[in-house]
Amino acid sequence: QVQLAESGGGSVQAGGSLRLSCAASGYTYSLYCSAWFRQAPGKEREVVAAIDPNGRTLYADSVKGQFSISKDDAKDILYLQMNNLKPEDTARYYCAWDRGRRLKGREEEFKYWGQGTQVTVSL
Repeated sequence: QVQLAESGGGSVQAGGSLRLSCAASGYTYSLYCSAWFRQAPGKEREVVAAIDPNGRTLYADSVKGQFSISKDDAKDILYLQMNNLKPEDTARYYCAWDRGRRLKGREEEFKYWGQGTQVTVSL
């Protein structure tokens, strides 16, 4: 069994920064692929960023140059550094992990999900 716990969300003014964390615990063996998704009210969940065990990353076009995904493999913690936040970044952010070594970016590719952390950006 795998448990994921996100933290770091909150309310911030536009232009501010937040860093989200997602700690994995339990049977984390070979949990190499991870990603951040977000879901805004009335919208479908979308991938924000993903990373594979080789450090390759993918980003949604809307966050390129603004967000940065990273991972501490020794501690099984996934991070999302979010800079220059905008009101349209307001959403609930979810981390997702899966086994394997391939870079993954679709919801259906991830088996383990956190409960989410709310990010609210105001003008």
